[in-house]
This record gives sequence, structure tokens and C-alpha cells, in this order.
Amino acid sequence: MEDNNPPTPTKPRVVICVGDIHGHIEKLQNLWSNLESCIEPSDFETALIIFLGDYCDRGPNTSKVLDFFIALPSKYPKQSHVFLCGNHDFAFGAFLGVLPSPPDGTEFCETWKEYEMNEEREGWYKGEGFENMHLQGRRWAGNHSVKFDAVKGIDYKGSIYDAAPTFESYGVPHGSADLMKVVPDEHKKFLANLVWVHEEDDVPIKTEEGIKTCKLIAVHAGLEKDKAVEEQIKTLKAKDTRIPKVTALSGRTDVWEIPQELSKTPTIIASGHHAKLHIEGQRLVIDEGGGFEDKPVAAIVLPSMEVVRDIDHLVK
Repeated sequence: MEDNNPPTPTKPRVVICVGDIHGHIEKLQNLWSNLESCIEPSDFETALIIFLGDYCDRGPNTSKVLDFFIALPSKYPKQSHVFLCGNHDFAFGAFLGVLPSPPDGTEFCETWKEYEMNEEREGWYKGEGFENMHLQGRRWAGNHSVKFDAVKGIDYKGSIYDAAPTFESYGVPHGSADLMKVVPDEHKKFLANLVWVHEEDDVPIKTEEGIKTCKLIAVHAGLEKDKAVEEQIKTLKAKDTRIPKVTALSGRTDVWEIPQELSKTPTIIASGHHAKLHIEGQRLVIDEGGGFEDKPVAAIVLPSMEVVRDIDHLVK
């Protein structure tokens, strides 16, 4: 006897993209609780959760934020977790010496040359281990000679990266080489394993025409619009540390738009980094907080496109 019942359509997997945390453990905990509250338990239990980078600096509890992330796989074993590398995390890892070596055998000090005119103003780190440290590690642990950030309208917290709270979260003063000794090995491993880009096929997204599936590319700042996408992704997957400043992790206007070549196939580009919440078509920029105390940490849930914040008052 034939079964004339059509197959039950598979429910699309929930994908959650979480914006920059920047050391704010309470905001992260509140956001997580709100995500649990607004998503069906069975969907949340099996969700793919992509953290878009920048876990350290500015906020007071980087160490606790990394503890939270490291515990997730055992607490939520059916979820999948992707941890992208942000420019702040890259610099933190550079200072700790956990970045992969340049693929061509060159020394990290080669990354200084292009930006040496900024060394005095940015007060690059010159302490223990600086001789072969990546440029961004030296900038991260430095002491900025200008104390007021005119762009943000606030004082720098130690360095151009506002890294002082990260040092303090591990119990050492800003710029201290002791940080290399006191950061736990599991935190160093976590930073070393961060991915620079993540690709995901068949991600559902709600549009005016209904639910459609797209490829998703998650990268902290974005992809350069005038460079071949395949070449960019290849470089990012290789973690090429010869590059002094990785544009896909730290760019601004040059990575804001979706590259033209991706218009041929529906592609979501999800990023954090820009201190804005910007949702336009398939370009998702989820960084409402920017690490500032008075601004929320946000996430976007796919396919519904619902934005969830730490400050939302949701009841289970």
C-alpha cells in the first residue's frame, strides 16, 4: 500500500549570531538567559551559535567571559558553537604568544615596519618578550601617549585597544609581562583556536518573500568589497600572521558592504566590530554595544531575524 502522506518538512535549525561582548560578563549572562527564554527549548538545545568576536577589553571581566565560553560545550552538548576571532582577541593572543607563526618563516617583528611612525604616539609595548611580538600585541599592551579618545569622547583605558581592564581581570597591572604567566592555559588554548572566518551552508532567513536558505559567511569586521572573495577566505582560513593589520578583522568602511560577486548567490555576511546594529538585506552587523557600559549586547536569531538584547525583560 502506497503512503500518500507527504513528508513532514524539516524544521530549520536555529542559528544565533552574538555581537561583541568586550569583557561584560553580566551582559553576556543576561543575553544568554534571554535567548533561552525566547527560543523554543528544543530549538535552543540544538542551535548553532556563532560568537562574532571581541570578547576582551573595555569591560571588567574578560577572564570570566572566557570561562563562560569554555564551559558552553559541556553545558550544552547538543549545540554547536563557533568562536570568531575579533581584532581585540587577535591582539590579546599576539601579546600572549599564541598566534601561529608566519607561514613563510619571517619574524613577527617584520609586521612593525609599515606602522613604525605610530610607535611613539601609541606607546607600543617594550617589555619582556617584545623583540619578536606581532605588531598588534605591542599596540594592545602599550600605553597611549594621548589619554583622551576624541572619536569616542572618553579616555583610553591604557592602550589604543582599551586593554587595561583585561590585564586587571587577571590581577595584574596594564602592560605587565606577568599577564603571560597568569592567563590559564585553557584561556590561551581558547584564543589560539579562534577562527578568522566561518562558512555555513543552507542557513534559513526570513525575507519579504518568505523563508529562504542562504550561505552564511561570518567574519568579525567583514569582507573587502573589491577583492576576490575566495582569495580572502583562503587567507583567513590559513590565519596568515604575516599581515600587520587583518582588514577582515579590523576594517571599517572597506568591509561594510557585501562584495558584489556574492550577489549572484544569496549570501549572508554576519559581523560585529562596528559598534552599530545594522540589518540591511543579508548584511548583518550585530554590535550594538561596542563595549560601552551604557549600551546593550545584542544577538540576532535566524530564521526569524529577531534581535535579542541583554536588557530585554523576557519571561519564560
